[in-house]
Amino acid sequence: MTRTRTADPWRDTDVIDSRAPRTNQAIIGLVSVLAVATGWWWLLAVLALQLAVGLLVGRRYCLPCLLYFEVLQPRFGEGPLEDARPPRAANVVGLVFLTAASVSYAVGWNTVGAALGLLVAALALLAAVTGFCTGCEAYKLGCLLRGKPFVSCPLPPQPAR
Repeated sequence: MTRTRTADPWRDTDVIDSRAPRTNQAIIGLVSVLAVATGWWWLLAVLALQLAVGLLVGRRYCLPCLLYFEVLQPRFGEGPLEDARPPRAANVVGLVFLTAASVSYAVGWNTVGAALGLLVAALALLAAVTGFCTGCEAYKLGCLLRGKPFVSCPLPPQPAR
């Protein structure tokens, strides 16, 4: 069963289905926990690379985005749309911390790498479970501190449910 989309996930990049970042956060959180628990720190580097690809090349090349938009969303329907800037900023923060964790492990600073990996896991899983995204809120706070309070981009009208 395919449901109609209000926003095209590949072209309407100013907005995003609010469930897509939560799917991404769940995957990042679970894989980060797996990486730290098993010592497979290279998984943190793979996550960082995947975030970088999604940020630089676009959602179409982001594996969690493909999972959400091609498999989950067609089955469950489009969730509420939101401005894509805060989740994008949160992905930048995740990229920085996952890269730092990977580099820390690579140079032998295993405790630092594990701490950074677990921090990413905790914040990503918090966002996936509760919807509270620390990186998104930091973006909005940064806007406020720069004297330009965050104003969401105009969202397309959503059909009544």
